[in-house]
Amino acid sequence: MLEHPAQSGNPRLGHLAFVPLDDAVKGNVIARRLTERIALGLLADGTQLPSEADLAAQFSVSTVTLREALAELRSLGLVETRRGRGGGSFVKAPGDNATGLLTRELSELSIDGLRDLRDVKCVVSGGAAALAAARARGIALPRLRALALKVQDQTTSAGLVRADCRFHIEVAAAARSERLTQAEMLLQLEAAPLLWLAKSPALTPERAASEHLAISDAIASGDPELARSTAEAHVLSAMNHVIELRMSMEGDPNVRV
Repeated sequence: MLEHPAQSGNPRLGHLAFVPLDDAVKGNVIARRLTERIALGLLADGTQLPSEADLAAQFSVSTVTLREALAELRSLGLVETRRGRGGGSFVKAPGDNATGLLTRELSELSIDGLRDLRDVKCVVSGGAAALAAARARGIALPRLRALALKVQDQTTSAGLVRADCRFHIEVAAAARSERLTQAEMLLQLEAAPLLWLAKSPALTPERAASEHLAISDAIASGDPELARSTAEAHVLSAMNHVIELRMSMEGDPNVRV
């Protein structure tokens, strides 16, 4: 079973923090990817990043481009560089101070792009839940039920993001598909940090826990179509909340979700 990398250091999930990029990608895009992973907790507070040469090689960019990205992260207070023996670049987790960074990121996303993210996430999360209903056995089922409720115990935005992300990744893991789990992970990296930016009756820790529990119960029932529809409804509701928040930045309440 896959564990959250901030808790277990599981390399099967941790390696996704450094997915290679095209050579033409600019340093600010690398900075955004690392910012997402830090905000999500995939790169935990105090984590030492690979050397500049190794990190540049993993992203498939030049060291000059990589240094630009690290400089931006330092300016945002997300990375601290220490000199001398035992030095290097270390993650400084933003905690709830990430709100400003994520709000800026949301404002740079298009509404059409968010709709596309919503639609793809519905397909992946719904498909993962359906496969989990057909394949999950043994300890995976009570584990999912326990994780479903963890989001309501969180007291910080960072904790909410991590608990929400953890549940959905575990659903994909219960489907016993490595590629599907990776796809869910990458979608969580895009979507999960944005979900809790604003308070809304449509997205509270209690409601999220209730919907997670419904997904877990549908999977345990062994009914793939029920699991799929329940997961899709949950994703649709949550992502529509993000789209509505983004539309409010446009100042046009008549834009269609």
